[in-house]
Amino acid sequence: MKKKIMALIMASAMAVSLTACGNGASDAPADTTAAPAGDSTQATQAAQDAPEGDGSGLVYWSMWEATEPQGQAIQAAVDKFTADTGISVNLQFKGRTGIREGLQPALDAGTNIDLFDEDIDRVNTTWGQYLMDLEDLVKGADYEATANAGLMAACREVGGGTLKSIPYQPNVFAFFYNQAIFDEAGITAVPTTWEELDAACAKIKEAGYTPITCDDAYITCMFGYHMSRLVGEPKTEEIVKGGQWDDPSVLATAQAYADFASKGYFSETIASNVWPAGQNQELAMGTAGMYLNGSWLPNEVKDMAGDDFVWGCFSYPAVEGGTDGTDAANYGAQVLAINKDSKNAEDAFKLICYITQGEFDKMLSEMSVGIPADSNNTEWPQLIACVKPVMDSMNTRYPWAAGAEANADLTPIIKENFLKLCGGSIDAQGFVDALKKAGN
Repeated sequence: MKKKIMALIMASAMAVSLTACGNGASDAPADTTAAPAGDSTQATQAAQDAPEGDGSGLVYWSMWEATEPQGQAIQAAVDKFTADTGISVNLQFKGRTGIREGLQPALDAGTNIDLFDEDIDRVNTTWGQYLMDLEDLVKGADYEATANAGLMAACREVGGGTLKSIPYQPNVFAFFYNQAIFDEAGITAVPTTWEELDAACAKIKEAGYTPITCDDAYITCMFGYHMSRLVGEPKTEEIVKGGQWDDPSVLATAQAYADFASKGYFSETIASNVWPAGQNQELAMGTAGMYLNGSWLPNEVKDMAGDDFVWGCFSYPAVEGGTDGTDAANYGAQVLAINKDSKNAEDAFKLICYITQGEFDKMLSEMSVGIPADSNNTEWPQLIACVKPVMDSMNTRYPWAAGAEANADLTPIIKENFLKLCGGSIDAQGFVDALKKAGN
């Protein structure tokens, strides 16, 4: 109990100094650790085996900041690439806002940009019209010999059946938990069904902890995942886009969460939690047991959680009578893509090989505490070793929030009312009625 009281005191003190680092895998926190120079490996050889470009230099727009571990690792790869090949690279770190707001206007204006990176869905959907077909380049370099087959398949799927992007820094969305709390509560196996999750929450509450926390940044994921477990993601997306709130799965989802709320399984502040309150002030401080989030989470809170925090991970549980099981989740990666108008495609692909294979993929994984993309890099950072069984089990890919944010106009309404539902201020029918009212 003394440890819990101290955690609460620390959380209150730290709340005044929290700095936001965004949400999602594309928003890892800044890190000023210097990147090592490294030596050439098979990644360099694979890149050198790719066809030659015209050698006039490359322009690369990146979503990262130069001070972030991802930016530092990419800079190291670029430096080695230039040293090995003599090809200059104008690497521009745009940050998330800069690339999301600036890339499309720049491409429309004919700005010379050879390659760029961002999230798999944003690159292939929002910017899909600007992408080059990479199938021949990949085949010519035998790139897929060491690439993650599942992620390459995901890139083809979201690219309409054609490979138009190359994955790096993979991620998966699942429940992350505090192993110490699970141990103290006597939970010996991770929940695989909703009933098992219910039982685990009851034990965690009995042990004196908050079973589940969340906040405004991720609450829609809870709604989307449960709906998609019930009826599948395509149907969930159809319901959300069409405002089909009378579908029985909407009420069933709301009832499941209303039940958990009535049992006191959610954080007392869940309805008012603004990111990153849930992860920083509750999970990392040892007062909450679980949080539905991405594999970037352990890295984001590692300084607050401390070296003795042991992470666990499990896929969102299956629900009775549902169509999807625990092998379905939002998983993917950041991706690199080449501008279809680039006159330096071969050189751009060479650089992609440097970044995503061998030593620099390993460097990126280690520095950002992320999942490696190269299948030869089998050693995962210890902090996220618990994620590997979950990632390896995936067969069905959900988009972000499992379809819950398929209608941008309705996302704020779903978010607001699902927070109220989990906070206990409205019941299941009240949640459904609020969505129906918003659609009228």
